[in-house]
Amino acid sequence: MKRRSLFWVQLAATLFACAFVTVPILLSLAAGVTEDYRIGLTSGLTLRWVEKVMLEYGGTILRSVGLAVACLGVTLVIGVPLAYALARSGQRWTRWVEELLMLPVAIPGLATALALISAYGTWGGLRTSSLFILIGHVLFTLPFMVRAVLAVLTAIDLKTLEEGAASLGAGPWQRFTTIALPNARGGILAGSLMVVTLSVGEFNMTWLLHTPFTKTLPVGLADAYASLRLEIASAYTLLFLMLIMPLLLGLQWAAKRLESRP
Repeated sequence: MKRRSLFWVQLAATLFACAFVTVPILLSLAAGVTEDYRIGLTSGLTLRWVEKVMLEYGGTILRSVGLAVACLGVTLVIGVPLAYALARSGQRWTRWVEELLMLPVAIPGLATALALISAYGTWGGLRTSSLFILIGHVLFTLPFMVRAVLAVLTAIDLKTLEEGAASLGAGPWQRFTTIALPNARGGILAGSLMVVTLSVGEFNMTWLLHTPFTKTLPVGLADAYASLRLEIASAYTLLFLMLIMPLLLGLQWAAKRLESRP
């Protein structure tokens, strides 16, 4: 009897927590497709706010997607080999490298952005290009890729597997592509999921790095809220979720597919 009562109490607490988080989001999304958010859905449904966002902020959406894809590509090229090198080394200095990689995460994004501007802001047209934002995103997301891949590689006996492959004549590149990468695919996908999510939604660093011509989706969303245009901001939020959810679901589907393979 006590266990049954405890179950219902836990269920009620869980449902309350879920409602506390999701109800404001649903109300915000509803405001983006209603004629008058103050009246609610009874005022009628409309897509004119969504159309207005596409006309005024469509470039920020495409830019955010492009930055996320580019950021994922750079972190894969840099992060996976770096995690492999750290996993193979096993030396004391590898712990220091890991801690240094986590500095951009520990330091506030505004401080990192200010450091980038101070160091590289005068390099030709870099300051006014999307490449500058991409550099900031890579600095912020690279630790998540490295940590995800490194966790998987350190969980297996990588040294023994590589010694066996080497005894059969496999070179360094062959050992990396046939042993490290297949075993690290779960970590690579987990890291990819985090990189894409964080890049699309990153605001603190991007807010200081962007220019009027290089706005991203979160910066445009902040501008819409700051101007008290609640319908526009809510429609912007709706488009943001429509953009990020397929990416997340696609990566999760790919992860399950790879995990099911022998």
